[in-house]
Amino acid sequence: MIRLFNVYYPTRTIVLLLCEALIVSGSFLLATVALVGPDTYLVLNYEYGAYKILGLTVITLLSSYYFDLYEPQRISARWEIYFRLLLVLGFLSFLLSAITYFFPAADLGRYVLVLGLGLLTAALVAWRSAYEWIIGREIFRERVYVLGAGERAQTVVQTLRTRKDAGMEVVGWDEISFDKEQRKEAFASALQQFMGLKPGVDRVIVAVEDRRGELPVRELLKLRFNGIVVEDAATLLERLTGKLHLNSLSPSSFIYSEGFRIKPSQQIARRLVSTLTAAIGLLITLPFLPFLILLVRFSSPGPIFFHQVRVGMNGRNFKVHKFRTMRTDAEASGAKWATKNDPRVTKIGMFMRKTRLDELPQLWNVLCGDMGFVGPRPERPEFVPMLVEKIPYFELRHMIRPGLTGWAQVRYGYGATLAEAREKLEFDLYYIKHMTLGLDLLIMFETVKTIIRRQGAQ
Repeated sequence: MIRLFNVYYPTRTIVLLLCEALIVSGSFLLATVALVGPDTYLVLNYEYGAYKILGLTVITLLSSYYFDLYEPQRISARWEIYFRLLLVLGFLSFLLSAITYFFPAADLGRYVLVLGLGLLTAALVAWRSAYEWIIGREIFRERVYVLGAGERAQTVVQTLRTRKDAGMEVVGWDEISFDKEQRKEAFASALQQFMGLKPGVDRVIVAVEDRRGELPVRELLKLRFNGIVVEDAATLLERLTGKLHLNSLSPSSFIYSEGFRIKPSQQIARRLVSTLTAAIGLLITLPFLPFLILLVRFSSPGPIFFHQVRVGMNGRNFKVHKFRTMRTDAEASGAKWATKNDPRVTKIGMFMRKTRLDELPQLWNVLCGDMGFVGPRPERPEFVPMLVEKIPYFELRHMIRPGLTGWAQVRYGYGATLAEAREKLEFDLYYIKHMTLGLDLLIMFETVKTIIRRQGAQ
């Protein structure tokens, strides 16, 4: 896997994206050569044709990204890939028609875009079919043996079987049900089959629940020295899922880990970026605020803004500001988490929640320093004591400023139950461990996709 901005991406996905960038640019370049002929050099160099093709490539890749074509784990069926691909090409056709209608100078030449789109459609459909065939070949799959018994090993197996883009195939996993005293011998015996000249496995994932007295160290060392990769299950799951699984965490995971280093210089840089982004956001949205105020006013009786106490950095309480989206009697019986299709939310409020328009006043919280632009979502003080008691390491969320958006929001969504809050914390801990300015910028970029797709809000 390839690491970018402290996030791990499957090598296959990066190769897929780069190849499609070449296909898009090549299709429009070929169309230009075919229709413009000898004047191609002039079009590309003196009429900014090269930059236009680059822009077309970026737009196409961004459209594919927003339709989840580079996240195959979110697509349930193979036919859906081609359906989404055709949606992207249809959207691109309408967009280019609008651009060339209002800005004729953006065209590459007469019928060049039409021919380019035709070539691109055929090339992308053929490429996706070839790509599916290529990655399905055994030579391009890494053979993996999962060593362990219990929930952790089962989680690894299920994750690898659902993440085909990881390029790993589980070729062995036996849930050993022996007593603790017999497990080490059973684990060692299971590894003996890979000691030959042709081991039949490329990687061993160690998912042993209790390593003390159970781990077959000698056999693992032999495999390691014979060129087989030996990897801890927690490390693999962190790379594939983008979260830290609480079941595999211990105090030593935080003490000896390379991450979880909150440097003052880093926090100053993040604070400057948050302030600048919030100020720009307020300036851009300022002309639209009167219309949002009117929408809230006509949605239901009550105040325009909603002020609620949240827990911030170092456990300090502050008031978060939002546009009101619920009835004024929404919490007459006490504090509650919002639920899907919550009846307390007004019709206008539901629209504002789905589009995140209700959170625009929180930009003021960012400017005031109560929040950052990126970070864990601030929790209500009514729920924090219960969550700290029920979920291990929950208080670590308060090491940094809470955020308007965050890694958990773009990768998971809203947590309305204890189990969901636990899983959301696993994403928050991943963010705190790998927190960098680059990761913040990536989250901001993915937030746009989340808003456009109207995901994660309740």
